[in-house]
Amino acid sequence: MLDQKTFPVLLVDDEEEILFTTSITLRSAGFSRVLTESDSRRVMETLSRQQVGLVLLDLYMPHFPGYELLREITANHPQIPVIVVTAANEVEMAVECMKAGAFDYFVKPVEPQRLLATVRRALEMHCLRSQVNSLSSRLLTGELQNEGVFAPIITRSQKMRAIFQYLEAVAGSDQPILVTGETGVGKELIARTVHEISGRTGPFVAVNIAGLDDTVFSDTLFGHRKGAFTGADQPREGLIARAAVGTLFLDEIGDLQPSSQVKLLRLLQEQEYYPLGADTPSRANARIVVATNRDLKAMMAEGNFRKDLYYRLSAHQVLIPPLRDRREDIPLLVEHFFGEASAALSRQKPTIPGELAGYLGTYAFPGNIRELRAMVYDAMARHDRGVLSLASFREVIGPSRPPTETSPLPFLGGLREGSGHAGRMPTLKEAEDALIAHALRIANGNQGIASTHLGITRQALNKRLSRKSTDH
Repeated sequence: MLDQKTFPVLLVDDEEEILFTTSITLRSAGFSRVLTESDSRRVMETLSRQQVGLVLLDLYMPHFPGYELLREITANHPQIPVIVVTAANEVEMAVECMKAGAFDYFVKPVEPQRLLATVRRALEMHCLRSQVNSLSSRLLTGELQNEGVFAPIITRSQKMRAIFQYLEAVAGSDQPILVTGETGVGKELIARTVHEISGRTGPFVAVNIAGLDDTVFSDTLFGHRKGAFTGADQPREGLIARAAVGTLFLDEIGDLQPSSQVKLLRLLQEQEYYPLGADTPSRANARIVVATNRDLKAMMAEGNFRKDLYYRLSAHQVLIPPLRDRREDIPLLVEHFFGEASAALSRQKPTIPGELAGYLGTYAFPGNIRELRAMVYDAMARHDRGVLSLASFREVIGPSRPPTETSPLPFLGGLREGSGHAGRMPTLKEAEDALIAHALRIANGNQGIASTHLGITRQALNKRLSRKSTDH
């Protein structure tokens, strides 16, 4: 789907009839924003004050010839693709126009489907260029334009902030977004945030398509006409219609059946669909966001997921890291969930022991944030008063232990080859300093988690760090 909302099409032709018929053709195909200009002298002024995604340009016009106007546009607005449409079938002029930067060249009369296909490609290119420029700008400045919208996602992780910057860059696009990540990482919350910052005026409509057969999928998404099947006494609109000018979120897309994959592909390619029992297609203008915890590339290799559908869905793709890869978020999430649980259960928020965050940092969290939330709610339900007991957490996690992926043995094995240790064994003091630095690094600077990795108390770690700073 194209970013018609942000980038309108500008038609430039001195014949009003051509402007009218071309405008109707584009609008009928779903390009709702179409501007027209019959005086070529006003085009550059229009482009200076109006964002335009594409120019369809007649070549032979009075006042300011189309070829000269093409050169002006490509020189001053190189990001805007220009499609030349002219009545003159001149090979040399076509070559000159392409050299001057035209995106394509058509001779009137143009077959509508060919013109529409080229318009789609040109707008897609312009949209992607704009997103790349926007993303580059955000990565350079490190700023977010929608800090408040991202507030419900509790994090201090730099990985997550980089994802937020990417989402800001692509949220305004009408292209699909594929959100991947393990179960419980918050994929639907990410999809809702994309909708919030997209500027779309329609609703956010979510549906889990796991376990839906092809008929139920079609009826759920596309709706049906009266009499389409036994029991269809009344027509019903599908979720794609309810999400008009909004966002349709399809969760568990990896579970989609092959026959349903074909229908979703048509929706993405043609922006149209057939309600059950309908002979004529309906137009779709909802933005599609999909999510899965499955490996779609592996499914493609096995023949269980269509390649053409995958590449359509992954125009924009974001991988949400698991909680074990952003352990610095654990203390924030624990605090947030205890506040949430105390309000939900109408109980006073407990005193949370300092060692809880470090203890949780040793756990791999296969269920991610959803699992942590369940742990907190269970602990809150058992709590009576005073300092929170860790008993419920220990039942799930077991004895405190560093995660297997943080083993320091490979690191220590290479220490003697490091700077300052070549040719000799490092001293115990050097090894201790290096091991502490390693533990702090894998704990992202969190001393509570680092002390758990090292098998000492946080106070003992603080003493060693203080002694190290005075030694220097």
